[in-house]
Amino acid sequence: MRAPSPAPPAVSIVLAAFNEEAAVGATVAALAGVLRAAPVAAWEILVVDDGSTDGTRAAAERAGARVLQHPQNAGYGRSLKDGILAAAHDTIVICDADGTYPAAAIPELLATFGRGFDMVVGRRGNFRDSPAKTLMRRVLKWLVEYSAGTEVPDINSGLRVFDRRDVRPLFATLCNTFSFTTSLTLACLMTGRFIGYVPIDYGLRAGRSKVRLLRDALRTLQYILEALVYYNPLKVFLLPTAFFAAAAALGFGVWLANEHTAALIAGWFGLALALLSFFFGLLAVRLRRSRED
Repeated sequence: MRAPSPAPPAVSIVLAAFNEEAAVGATVAALAGVLRAAPVAAWEILVVDDGSTDGTRAAAERAGARVLQHPQNAGYGRSLKDGILAAAHDTIVICDADGTYPAAAIPELLATFGRGFDMVVGRRGNFRDSPAKTLMRRVLKWLVEYSAGTEVPDINSGLRVFDRRDVRPLFATLCNTFSFTTSLTLACLMTGRFIGYVPIDYGLRAGRSKVRLLRDALRTLQYILEALVYYNPLKVFLLPTAFFAAAAALGFGVWLANEHTAALIAGWFGLALALLSFFFGLLAVRLRRSRED
């Protein structure tokens, strides 16, 4: 946990932008207007143009942002990583360039961050997702909460505050793609960091969404599994252990009721697989600890 800091911070706002000409100028202007009145020691707005083919860079520069240019599209997470490293200040605010997040919420996020949280997240309360996105979001939320062992009100909000010096050591385990914010949330929780949440509104985006539901959901699922193996491998094996144990209990139950030999064999087979899966989990934990030693 960070020590509370009553002094006004120097803030860098980092935005990843890919073909966001329609919204990036207004977003930068809104952020600048809020920061001019906010209790901060210094501030900048840094836009990472991730290989845009429209006028994103020019629109951002006209609005007063400093622009870092990628020669080709490298991904949302890679853009944020590069922007964080290039920022002038250690207190980082990340935000989307499409106009969905309220600039007016940033002072409250910074004030909450100043009370000692390692990261503060803008918790959205008014999603306007399709039924498919809603279902996928709930599945991924359950997986993140299972992985972290705690409730997570918003797993992938793109508006959050943190200290670059605290997050930089996690970069090697964070996604370069759309799942960057999910991976950051999970990495912070599984390494014992404290996350605060501030309720915010969530608006309609300007322009076309770059999210591809199936592709990005599969990538997020891949990262969650990788994070489990890296941070808490036993939990990877607990789910198959529970499944095989339930199958064993069903087999023994059927055998007790009807004395079918096949059910008895299935029960013993399920029990053996459950024990094997559990012991593999213990071995994975031992290997992880030996890696840390």
